Amino acid sequence: MPFIDVTMIEGRSNEVKAELIRKLSEVAAETTGAPLETVRVVLREVPGHHWGVAGKPKFQAPKAEE
Repeated sequence: MPFIDVTMIEGRSNEVKAELIRKLSEVAAETTGAPLETVRVVLREVPGHHWGVAGKPKFQAPKAEE
């Protein structure tokens, strides 16, 4: 039974999270040969002020160039 644990900054919509769960599950089932019904996905959302980038809280970190 594949188990996928995702940690990300909070703020995404329920629709985006549902799509992420669907796609991760499909790829895991396809790649491992496990039945889709046995794939588990957990999303852990962390507040942005608890997330560090380059030694600083995310809200203080410089923005990456796009």
